[in-house]
Amino acid sequence: MTRIAVVPGSFDPVTLGHLDVIERAANLFDELHVLVVHNPDKSALLPIGQRVDLLETAIADAGLPRTVRVASWSVGLLVDYCTDVGASVLVKGIRSQVDVAYETPMAIVNRNLARVETVFLLPDPAHAHVSSSLVRQVAALGGDVAPYVPRVVAEYLQPSTSASLRPGSD
Repeated sequence: MTRIAVVPGSFDPVTLGHLDVIERAANLFDELHVLVVHNPDKSALLPIGQRVDLLETAIADAGLPRTVRVASWSVGLLVDYCTDVGASVLVKGIRSQVDVAYETPMAIVNRNLARVETVFLLPDPAHAHVSSSLVRQVAALGGDVAPYVPRVVAEYLQPSTSASLRPGSD
């Protein structure tokens, strides 16, 4: 039996912490779907298609196995995607107790809805303080995001190109 898991997230943008979780999850499962999801509660910086492209390049640059697939999902329940691809596990990176409190009710509902279990992976301590929202804020203010994101994302968000991301710019 093939063990299939899904790593969902907004990945807006993908960080080194995300890549760490993806790489470790890829070693635990036969097939791993990295799923860019639309979160209606968040205002996205990057369109979903751009996030998928950046993720695909970052995963390829990291030399992750071909069993890692990138897709997007914007309509319906996350467990519907899991059912469609035969995944029985969701993998979530957990940075703090705040993440545990946020993710636990969703994990219980996902198990109740579709018998999809959730596995929490702790981050590498080097990346535990990094979030996509922190990266967006640093980039918008012209800071160097290279220590926190894959090369392709750092190049995409360089200060010369991120000037349009700064508050008050057109």
